[in-house]
Amino acid sequence: MIQKLFLLLAFVLPVACMQKESPVVVSDAPSAAEMGWRQQFDRSLPLLGHRNWVLVVDKAFPEQTAQGMEVINTNEDLAPVLQYVLQRIDSSTHVRPTIYRDKELQFITEDQVKGVTQLKTETEKLFGGQPVQTILHDSVFTKLDQASKLFKVVVLKTNAVIPYSSVFLQLGCAYWNAGQEKALRERMK
Repeated sequence: MIQKLFLLLAFVLPVACMQKESPVVVSDAPSAAEMGWRQQFDRSLPLLGHRNWVLVVDKAFPEQTAQGMEVINTNEDLAPVLQYVLQRIDSSTHVRPTIYRDKELQFITEDQVKGVTQLKTETEKLFGGQPVQTILHDSVFTKLDQASKLFKVVVLKTNAVIPYSSVFLQLGCAYWNAGQEKALRERMK
């Protein structure tokens, strides 16, 4: 009986020792839900390039179903979010924004919406003299629909409750401009 027990242990023990436990993978990286909006944006920015978009939008801006749209809820006012985003883009070495605003915002008065004048003033200061293109609100959705089919669109949703106050940043290459591209295409002919 003891011989059988030793024989059994002689076969079972080596097999049991050969089986390794599955390693437990522990990640120190926080999930998107655990990160604040600034961290989420900072993580996204290095991956973005020309033809990507960053939107800083009002509270009623609709969540869209396009595959390329990433929505981050900031739970903050529009101006501080816009300031942070513009500073981070400006300090990047690879992208620069073309700034778009809704044309409708120019025609909203303080009598219609309290706070609109202050928001306009604050955001104009943040743009720092950069040109701002105005387009009809519905045109924005056409542009985003086309872009989001191929390119990432990061949407930073704010607590702003002023209509047509969203800011749309179409990213371009910081180290190669339209004039350089045109000259290159001419040389290639």
